[in-house]
Formats: sequence, structure tokens, C-alpha cells
Amino acid sequence: MTETIRPPRPANDGACADARRVVLARGLRTVGYGATSVLLAGMLLEDGCAPAQIGLLIAVAAAGSVVASMLMGAFADRFGRRRALLASAALMATAGAMFAACESYPLLLLAAFVGTVSPSTNDNTPFSGVEQAILAQTTPDPQHTRVFTAYNFIALLAGALGGLIAAALGRQGFVSAGDLAFCLYTVLAAGTFAVCWRLSPDIEPPPAAPLEVRVANPLPARVRWLAGLFAVDAFAGGLAVQTMLAWWLHHRFDATPTQLGLLFFGTNLLSAMSLLAAPALAARHGLLQTMLVPHATANVLLLCLPLASGFGLAATLLLARHALSKIDVPARQAFVAAIVAPVQRTAAASLTSVARSVAACASPVACTALLSSPVLAAGAPLVIAGVLSMSYDAGLWAAFRQPATDPSAGQ
Repeated sequence: MTETIRPPRPANDGACADARRVVLARGLRTVGYGATSVLLAGMLLEDGCAPAQIGLLIAVAAAGSVVASMLMGAFADRFGRRRALLASAALMATAGAMFAACESYPLLLLAAFVGTVSPSTNDNTPFSGVEQAILAQTTPDPQHTRVFTAYNFIALLAGALGGLIAAALGRQGFVSAGDLAFCLYTVLAAGTFAVCWRLSPDIEPPPAAPLEVRVANPLPARVRWLAGLFAVDAFAGGLAVQTMLAWWLHHRFDATPTQLGLLFFGTNLLSAMSLLAAPALAARHGLLQTMLVPHATANVLLLCLPLASGFGLAATLLLARHALSKIDVPARQAFVAAIVAPVQRTAAASLTSVARSVAACASPVACTALLSSPVLAAGAPLVIAGVLSMSYDAGLWAAFRQPATDPSAGQ
């Protein structure tokens, strides 16, 4: 089938406002993710949960995101992108309220599945695919890397703020820090709902022309291959998400909640600042090299983390890693948008998000098994994460190194 890709609709003031609302909505909910991901494991331990139960809950949360992302990819454009985002925000608020008020493990599993509880500030949630399609539609192609940089930059700043809030909550001794974090999470979900409510009809997908590739048709093979590579990287990343790193640092170095909150404030802040380099790097070197070189260097630093002799050195390595590890994210999102027709962008973004979420489902269970074993002190989850992430880098380079497969070196 011949693919005819229409030029994007010209950006207008309404479309720009919608893009800003999408960025704001992500920022609001990521403050919640940043706070709760630092305190989640400790809160569950205080409630009497065993390590295996914590890993299972995180896996169930990831599985819920997979199911919801699949539904978004299949039906969001028909159901309405705005309505789909509103439904996700409402479920997020419900889950936050249940975590704040309830200690019943079965109910928490249910809340984790139907809500968007995240063990990190990474956004492998149902929001992601729809929001990326909206951003790609409401901005011209040459600006995609820049708008995705802003989208991720604000999220990482928000995640840093969430870590700082977690540190502050950990210093007060009156109420459970985790319960307060999930109260805040619920309020932020309500704010996300209010922002999404103001999105305009311009965010909805345009009618498909007869020669266009329709969403119902299969995506190109290169997108499916890319989704498989993303799954490898997401599984690796799931072994070193913020919740798991906090758990490991506490076990290995007896780090306090305040120390962890301040550390993750710093890591998220550095990640946010590093994103500002992505547009210039993509314009100079192309999307593929921008995706690969910083990511591979960050993985080398991750492999060094288990060798740290104290919390100070471990924190330094983590900070250095996070100064590089997120530069690839806006380039990756622009890359996905660039290799498909405009009407396929929701499906493509959702497929890659689902692939990442499916892989992330298995990571917490695997990580919990490793954390519960004698190899914990050796940092086995971090070593495995680094090796797998570097295999992703090698696979991506092998699959897309030809100039024709780096579709937008000027973005």
C-alpha cells in the first residue's frame, strides 16, 4: 500500500494553546508521580506489605497502564481524545484517593490497576500516546523535537519538585508521608482533569483522505520493530525506576527518606536541564545519534553504580547518569512521529507506549526477586538493567543506522 502523508495543518493560536495545556497537564500529574514514587515502597512496608507484595503491586499498576494504553490506541481517536484524557484523569484521582485512605492490599491492587499509579516520573501511562499525537498534530513537523523537549522538560522539573515535596513530607512526623503524598496526588489529578476539560476540538484527529493510511490498517513493520526495541529498554529501565532505586539505596546505604527525596530532586532537575540540549543535538547530528550516544553513556554510569563504596559516590554517579539519560526522550518521540503518516500517530505512539508498559510489567517482579535475594548488595538489578539498555542501543543502531531511516535529521 502506498503511504501518502499530508502536510500538518498550520499551527494557530488555538492549537498552540492546546499544546501548552497538554504540557501543563503532564506537569501537574508528574509532580504527583515524583512524590509518590519516592514514598510508595516505604508506605507499603509501613502498612505491613512484604517485598514480594510491593513488586506485585507495581507490576499490577504497569499492567493496568498496558490495558488502558491499548484501549487508548484502539479507540481514543473514535471515542474522542479529550474525553479519553478526561476519563484517565478521573481514574487517576480515584486511585490516589484509595491509596491515601485505604490500607487493604486487595483494594490497593485494584486502585493500582485502574488508576495511573507510577513507580517513577516516566510517563508510560494511558495519557502518553494521546498527548504525543496531539502535540504532533498541533505543531509543524520541524518543531516536533522542540515541543517534545518542552513536554519532557516540564515533566522532569515537575518530577524534581515532587521529589523535593517527598523530602519535606518525610521530615514531618505527624501523618504518614505516603498518605499525604497520595492526597496531593489526588488534588493534582483533579487539576489535570480541569486542564484537559479546556482542550479545544482542534485536538481531535482530522478526517482521513482516501489515499491516507488509516489507523485501522497495520502500522509499518519498522514501527513494530521499534516498539520491540523500546520494550527491551523499558524492561531494563523498570529494573532501575525511582521506587526501586530508593529501595536499593535504603537497603545498601541506609539512606533516609529526606536524603532520597533530595537526591531524586537533583536527578530529575539535571534530567530536565539536559533536555534543553536535545533540539540542537538533533539538528546537528540527527534524531538517531541524539537518541543513542547520551543514552549509552548513561548506561555505562549505571553499570558503575553497584561499585560505589558509599552513599555519596552512589549519589554522584546517579546525578551524572541523569544529566544524560533523558536527552533521548524527545528525539525518540519525534522519531516515532516522523516515520508514520499523521493519521497513524495516535496508534504508533500508543503502540510504542504499550510495548514499554508491557515490558515494565515484568520488571518489578524480576527486580523484587533480585532485591529479595543475596545478590541485592551486589546491585544485580542495576547491572542487568545496564547490559539490557546497551543491547537496546546496539539494536537501534543496527536497525536504523542507514541515512534513509533517520527521517528528520533537521528537526
